[in-house]
Amino acid sequence: MGELIVWAYDWVPEGPRGFVRDLRLRWACEEAGLDYDVRTIPFDGRETNHLARQPFGQIPFLNDGDLEIFESGAGLLHLARKSERLMPRDPAGEAETLQWTIAALNSVEMVTVPWWFLRMGGDTDNKLNGWVGQRLGHLERVLGEREWLAAGRFTVADLLMADVLRVPDVRAYGDRPATEAYVARITDRPAFRKAQSDQIRLFEAADGKRTEAN
Repeated sequence: MGELIVWAYDWVPEGPRGFVRDLRLRWACEEAGLDYDVRTIPFDGRETNHLARQPFGQIPFLNDGDLEIFESGAGLLHLARKSERLMPRDPAGEAETLQWTIAALNSVEMVTVPWWFLRMGGDTDNKLNGWVGQRLGHLERVLGEREWLAAGRFTVADLLMADVLRVPDVRAYGDRPATEAYVARITDRPAFRKAQSDQIRLFEAADGKRTEAN
């Protein structure tokens, strides 16, 4: 359709570097061999400085020529439609990929993110512990029976699920050897390592500029 542009913050604090969700779109482009550019919006004022393109003031969002897409999941599915490396073209493989992609967002990340926020806030009686344990336990059973989530090979569903599961507190939750092997295998892929390294370098390069400005 046109030039692919992944929009990211121009800087973030050290803690979230390597985990900010523009990485998902970078990684997908790297896996698919799609040419793309990364452009930035200011981190300062982020709540209101790009509402015309992202109604919740978040990143990432994606341009494909004149097409504009916000939400990382929507962007991933758009990229998957552009490349069979990310999603099979046969109906069964595509359906399986779609269901696990949505599962990563709705059945896993929807639980782990609020759990993580409560944990970071120092909640000593985290009411979501049981829910998180149940969801991660079900996934451990699935991953103990298969190498990939869908279609017998790497797809965008694995990319997204591994990105959800690699958050350190989530990754360390309980004894889940099949899940750990899955996350380690997928995050060892060259496309992931390049996307993560590129993101961190962008933020590190901005450190000096912010120091000079202050």
